[in-house]
Amino acid sequence: MGMIRLSARSARRLAPSTPLRTATRATARAGVTAGMRGIRTAAPFPTTTARVGVPKYARGVSHQPKTSAENPLGLNDPSLFKQQAWVDGKWVDASSGKTFEVTDPATGKVLGTAPDMDKDDVSRAVDVAEKAFKSFRHTTPGDRQKMLLRLHKEFIDNAEDIARLIVWENGKSWSDAYGEALYAASYVQWFAGEAVRTYGDVVPSAIAGQRNIVIKQPIGVCALLVPWNFPAGMPARKLAPVIATGCTCVVKVPAETPYTNFAIAELIRRAGVPDGVVNIVSTHENLTEVGKELTENPKVRKVSFTGSTRVGKMLAAQSASTLKKLSLELGGNAPCIIFDDADIPTAVAGTIATKFRGSGQTCVCANRIYVHESIYDEFADKLAAKVKEFKVGNGFDDGVTHGPLITEKAAEKVQSHLDDALKRGAKVLAGGKREGNMFEPTVLRDVPEDCLIAHDETFGPIAALIPFKDEQHVVDLANDTRVGLAGYFFSKDSDRIWRVAEALEVGMVGANTGAISQAQIPFGGVLESGSSKEGGYQGTEEYLNTKKSTAEVADLVPYLSRDGAPEWPTSTSTSTFTVSRAAQQIKEDSNMHWIYHTLDHLNPLGDSTTDEGRQEVVAGN
Repeated sequence: MGMIRLSARSARRLAPSTPLRTATRATARAGVTAGMRGIRTAAPFPTTTARVGVPKYARGVSHQPKTSAENPLGLNDPSLFKQQAWVDGKWVDASSGKTFEVTDPATGKVLGTAPDMDKDDVSRAVDVAEKAFKSFRHTTPGDRQKMLLRLHKEFIDNAEDIARLIVWENGKSWSDAYGEALYAASYVQWFAGEAVRTYGDVVPSAIAGQRNIVIKQPIGVCALLVPWNFPAGMPARKLAPVIATGCTCVVKVPAETPYTNFAIAELIRRAGVPDGVVNIVSTHENLTEVGKELTENPKVRKVSFTGSTRVGKMLAAQSASTLKKLSLELGGNAPCIIFDDADIPTAVAGTIATKFRGSGQTCVCANRIYVHESIYDEFADKLAAKVKEFKVGNGFDDGVTHGPLITEKAAEKVQSHLDDALKRGAKVLAGGKREGNMFEPTVLRDVPEDCLIAHDETFGPIAALIPFKDEQHVVDLANDTRVGLAGYFFSKDSDRIWRVAEALEVGMVGANTGAISQAQIPFGGVLESGSSKEGGYQGTEEYLNTKKSTAEVADLVPYLSRDGAPEWPTSTSTSTFTVSRAAQQIKEDSNMHWIYHTLDHLNPLGDSTTDEGRQEVVAGN
């Protein structure tokens, strides 16, 4: 297959040792890769899509790992390459001794093996997590914050090796993988701050003499089922709030990318997180029974899953037997709308960022790209020109912007979507070729509204351009789906920006940008794209129970007397007349009588005790 090459300017690479705050200049309009935008999203860079870049001294840097028999993956720290699961602070194999092979999607080469654990192995890990929770829940927020800050430092110090593992087992380009390593670190840093922000509340009482206190408590043992498309980012986004809130967990890693997860376990150990708090298990042949164990085991109080809508529905059904709290981040079918008043270079750069990151294998990738008919030809030509500069290949190779798809099956699905669009009249403007798992970034024009791409998530590097005429029509098309994770649009009209952002039935909107994910924001969708949020302070709340405690203050009522109110007895050394005893005496007459007299006698102001107010209280109770 002929390889698409980047221009000299856009082929510059980011050296891993580059200080984050210096890697901020070059042009997105020169064909910056989606992977480069991953770096910017994770680091404290400006949020505009105008200019992103690479220092001059990063040109021509090779990222080929120096492998050897003792260091088969060429890591700076070979001890990060683990081929065992992590349970109760120990590296363990499956009790059966079975393993499965892990391969490089770019070459098909076997990288090593991982334990093929079964239901009993996972049940033991849950028991370990439950035992650890009994003590870890009582650690102070400050102590947990320190653990996460140490873990953040471990991520930064080992970012190169995390990136190498991602390239080896996931196939991403180097810049994309390194960007993900920093992105993962940003979640650890964010939730380190959240560890000391699990605030409670004081709620005024409707009954005099009582105090309502609201506190937040860790929910308990959590099952975290993480995907293969972000081998570092997704574990970090789920693990960090677990540690921050005082919970414990069992992480089920994907069979495609276990090694990045195992390396994270080693970083967690180095950061001083107590044994048993985080347990990481792997499986391949026993996937169904392991999933069932994690969702039906009553010791597990919460399940967090990122993956397909189909599997998410199965896990939700299984979790219903014990009414677990769920965080589901499921499939998407993101629309991207280019309005007639859009800035074309910004729209092109933003579309590339949202469509081609990770070779299109992200849940928030634009899947349907609607372009106004008045600018359709101009936009299509300029987008195709940039995409033609991309280079597909092994993520370690110099100049490669996009790696392979994760499996042959994934490539076949993308091919079926391409074939369907071509049969229905679409034309290829760029790319369109495939060799094994390697699929060229592709731009299609004249794509009809009824093709597979418009109704099924492609999860691959095809930008399908669909023309439209007016705003209402395109919003209706964008909302014509059962999922609603993310949506994007480009316009210079400020009124339209707010109007369309509110009209799109999605959980996240990108207006004039294709980069929407960051640790500080609530990430998640609506409809069949799932429930709950990850990241932001909302991501912390997902791992906490809210508890209300009402306490009664004895002998407070005498201070609340007013003209016309009944005389209340004062307490003596032998008799204490409390509010609850007064209420109990009145309640003996009837429930209704108790409600009225509670309002009359225990409300120090009495302003809401009219007949109308009483009716409202009775109706509300």
